[in-house]
Amino acid sequence: MFSRISSRVPFVAARPPRAALWAVAGVVALGFLLALEIAARRFGQPGPITNQAREVIFAPKSGPLLYAGMALMMVVLTWRQRFIAAGAAIGIDAVFLFLRWPVEAAPGSGHPFGNGALWVVLACAVIAVTRRTGRERTLLLKGVGLALLLVAGRKTGDTWLLITSKTRPTVLDQYLATADHALGDPSWVAGRIVQAAGPIGAHVLDYVYIQLAVAAVVVTAYQLRHVAVERRFPAHHLVRTFLVIGLLGPGIYMIFPVVGPIFAYGADGGQWAVADLWPNTPPPIGTPQSMPFNEITPRNCMPSLHTAWATAIFIHSRKGPRVLRLGGTFWLIATLGATLGFGYHYGVDLVAGVVFTLTIETALRSHARGWDRSGIQLAAYGATVFTGLLLAYRYLPLEMSRHPWVFGPLLLLAMASVIVGYVRTTERWERTAAPAGQLRPEQEELGVPCPESPPHSSTAGSHDRELIAAPPLTAHHSADPAPTALIAARTHPPRP
Repeated sequence: MFSRISSRVPFVAARPPRAALWAVAGVVALGFLLALEIAARRFGQPGPITNQAREVIFAPKSGPLLYAGMALMMVVLTWRQRFIAAGAAIGIDAVFLFLRWPVEAAPGSGHPFGNGALWVVLACAVIAVTRRTGRERTLLLKGVGLALLLVAGRKTGDTWLLITSKTRPTVLDQYLATADHALGDPSWVAGRIVQAAGPIGAHVLDYVYIQLAVAAVVVTAYQLRHVAVERRFPAHHLVRTFLVIGLLGPGIYMIFPVVGPIFAYGADGGQWAVADLWPNTPPPIGTPQSMPFNEITPRNCMPSLHTAWATAIFIHSRKGPRVLRLGGTFWLIATLGATLGFGYHYGVDLVAGVVFTLTIETALRSHARGWDRSGIQLAAYGATVFTGLLLAYRYLPLEMSRHPWVFGPLLLLAMASVIVGYVRTTERWERTAAPAGQLRPEQEELGVPCPESPPHSSTAGSHDRELIAAPPLTAHHSADPAPTALIAARTHPPRP
């Protein structure tokens, strides 16, 4: 009897406590920031910790980013608390502007606002430690951490770009430009299209390219819209993908340093450029080689992280309303146009960026829902395809340029295989019904609360059966209080 029962019970590996995981993650993050700070100091520049600390008093580099971080933190607050926080931030910024105006001689040194948002975020951290306990303290600290991680991601990214320019004296642009012949030199084509579109189109693309974080905050705010009511975060959301992309991407920059067409083949490269060819004349086919470049321009092309982030926004906007889906589609298309049309990236960068994002997204979703064979296989396949792309760009560019009708479709087919695999795997996950008391992946992504397990008592047996037989909650049901109230009534019927 025991062997028959045990054979039906799946083995569940013991997980370390969440507190221990958070402690380890905090120590690793702090060590990473300290390492970047030390590396930046070696090159005579302040690191991410110093830059962030300066913005408590001095004009911030990006005021909108600080307010975006505060907006993410406010998902854990009630509406009354949100109005108080927003008013306090605006009031503090007004005081800073009044005090700073007569003494700051360089108006272009930073944004005139943003300090107030940072002060409010830090104040909420103090309130969480001193005035909150239990789950409320944890929830508020998670909101504060979300805001600070968004801002710290920007600071660490700036430091990474400085490190790439100082530690990688040579670049591999000739390899990518040669491999890009297999795709028809899309950067050169898009550059001529943007020039023909005139200043209006260029301004739109430039705004989309620069304000990528704005779209990310909008999508994330939608995904986290239920946090204040349910007092819990969903298992997976856009910020997690954003942060992992920003954490892993610069490591690839160090392995494959590339500055981009407008620098290596355009006027912006000055004396370091191969020639002034972009966007009117595609580079000739020849044996590529590494080339020296200045110590100012970041080596931030392979893979295209803007493409990776825009792809993540597109993926996470699919569960939203029509307006959000259209916005995610527009942001992806405009970002692709800007990366190519401004000469910041080669076409092969974009292919690698899409594969990079889908691999990370698969791994994060698999971790959130529990690893299974399909998730492991897709993550491993995506990593293999991404590695194969890098190797092909480095060691087969000349063959790719000489046989574009072979390698061009192969590149697109490799990217499409990862896309199709991701769509099929996630659809299979969503069709799989969750066990009682748990959520399906799309419910966790939207923040639907997990129904509490019914009490195990002799008087509640019939009510337990009714609760388990009830259909699992969906995102539509979570917005309607009637089903929730009905389940609660079944679990705890009123006394006569």
